Amino acid sequence: MAERTVAVLAGGLSHERDVSLRSGRRLSAALRSEGLHVEEWDTDASLLPRLRGQRPDAAIVALHGGEGENGSIQAVLEMLGVPFVGTGAHACRRAWDKPTAKAEIAEAGYATPDWVVLPHSTFRELGAQAMLDAIVECLGLPLILKPDQGGSALGTQVVRDAAELSTAMVGCFAYADAVLAERFIEGVEVAVTVVERDGELEALPPVEIVPENGVYDYTSRYTAGLTDFFAPARLSDETAAGVAELGISAHKLLGLRDISRTDAMIDSEGTVHFLEVNISPGLTETSTVPMAIEASGRTLGSIYSDLVEHVTKRG
Repeated sequence: MAERTVAVLAGGLSHERDVSLRSGRRLSAALRSEGLHVEEWDTDASLLPRLRGQRPDAAIVALHGGEGENGSIQAVLEMLGVPFVGTGAHACRRAWDKPTAKAEIAEAGYATPDWVVLPHSTFRELGAQAMLDAIVECLGLPLILKPDQGGSALGTQVVRDAAELSTAMVGCFAYADAVLAERFIEGVEVAVTVVERDGELEALPPVEIVPENGVYDYTSRYTAGLTDFFAPARLSDETAAGVAELGISAHKLLGLRDISRTDAMIDSEGTVHFLEVNISPGLTETSTVPMAIEASGRTLGSIYSDLVEHVTKRG
């Protein structure tokens, strides 16, 4: 492994640039501890010349949001023939769009909260208040608003009172041209990481997420001390098995590759509800993937160095 050169792609220009840089730094340090030569590259105008002139043995996309998760950077790597850890461009696009991912999971028979997705233009053309009233009539309260594309819970807000809906919708539209309004499930929130090992999919121990303010928003995700995590999650064996099955099924159904993280909510009756899937999960000090890896008895460096070895053989 010592002769391997790995390019960790982090940064970019999305709203999640800072989180991506933190993930990239932590991943790079973990890979160096495994004896790999690691280059940390931003995704700016220098990227293509670097990929051509300093071609790495493999790349790892540690970008969050935007081009790092919608398949754009993956398409560039595929065009240049650079092996990389992670999902291919086509499947990235399917997973990136939350309504598309939810629809595919629902069609496969898995539970996911009822939802409606509407573009900003519909509110302008049909009248904002009439549309807001229709959303509440359809989904009830409380509900959660999310940008239809994006990560790190940016723009995500829980609405418990109809009077709050208009302001929350405006805040959500700041991050996307369309909003996913979803019935809010009260329950236990978990994240399950799926890793490919020796051609098999393995669900790592699920991580239970307990935010101080009751909502796992951007601040709760990335501010130490505002969220309690339990790895493994405090679940019955049956429920934990259901969470693992959902994570592996989502990985398969959406055509994901190497590593993914599925977020889910478990309601009071024990039903596991799919929320969304992430193809470039965060690796910061407060991210759930490193917690899941540690709970499995392994290290971030060993998991990703194994994936690097795998993709160099895959080509």
